[in-house]
Amino acid sequence: EKTGIANNASIHPTAKIGSDVYIGDFVFIGENAIIGDNTKIYPNASVGDNVQIGHNTTLYSGVNIYADNVIGNFCTIHSGVVIGGDGFGFAPQDDNIYKKVIQSGNVVIEDNVEIGANTTIDRATLGSTIIRKGVKLDNLIQIAHNVEIGENTVIASQTGISGSTHIGRNCMIAGQVGFVGHITIADEVKIGAQSGISSDILEKGAVVLGSPAFEVNKYKRSFVLFKNLPKITARLNFLEKQLIQKKNDE
Repeated sequence: EKTGIANNASIHPTAKIGSDVYIGDFVFIGENAIIGDNTKIYPNASVGDNVQIGHNTTLYSGVNIYADNVIGNFCTIHSGVVIGGDGFGFAPQDDNIYKKVIQSGNVVIEDNVEIGANTTIDRATLGSTIIRKGVKLDNLIQIAHNVEIGENTVIASQTGISGSTHIGRNCMIAGQVGFVGHITIADEVKIGAQSGISSDILEKGAVVLGSPAFEVNKYKRSFVLFKNLPKITARLNFLEKQLIQKKNDE
């Protein structure tokens, strides 16, 4: 396993670096950052001021951790991940110009979390965006400000979660799912690919599909009808014409 600190790494004198770490070429570590034992930070990664990273965590090349964020133990963060960028907060003004809302919170990532390449997790407007222990995130996922994702939930690629949505424990979320903001998803919910989640899912263990999403078996039955809708419409039109003709004949 790699250990040692590259000569051309930039580490602020106030940063606290644990034992048996690896810090690669051109890594930046800011003021008062804390890096735990056995943690590995690969070349060209950036760790901002006041960031705390636990032990046995790995940051691959090109990871950017903005200031004030917290990352737990035994985490794996793949290349291109950005943690703690500003949440998407803008207030419309009378002149139709949008004024930026200060994003002063942070991101807290608990233990045993894995985050795939080019995924982004925004800092909270106030408080924290929270990724609970055991969460597994695929590549290319967007998690907005003040989102909370419960323990051991897994999320596939290209899913986007809008601000202040809370997702429960042990959920399974397929690719390209879109969540509106300020909703709650219960524990153990399963959501099929390309679903649109526009309201709360409060039933534990619910399985949903579609956009807007609803119960998966109802969706499948509805989809059969939807595929045949042109034929059904033509048949109804034919029957309607027959009824009109029959009435006229009478």
